[in-house]
Amino acid sequence: MHHHHGRAWGGGPRILFRGGFPNRQELLERLENHQRDLEQQLADIADVIAHLRDRPGDPQPQQ
Repeated sequence: MHHHHGRAWGGGPRILFRGGFPNRQELLERLENHQRDLEQQLADIADVIAHLRDRPGDPQPQQ
């Protein structure tokens, strides 16, 4: 079995540190941008959930 140690699958926080470790100001800017992206994704998901809940009469999926 072959293991890859230290690899961040799915992007993870390491994507914030491409090109070496940033200084404090760069790190703060990157983290704030990342936080805004996550907040927007969360808002988009909340909109889809609300939309799906508000649709009456849709048949439930069969299992």
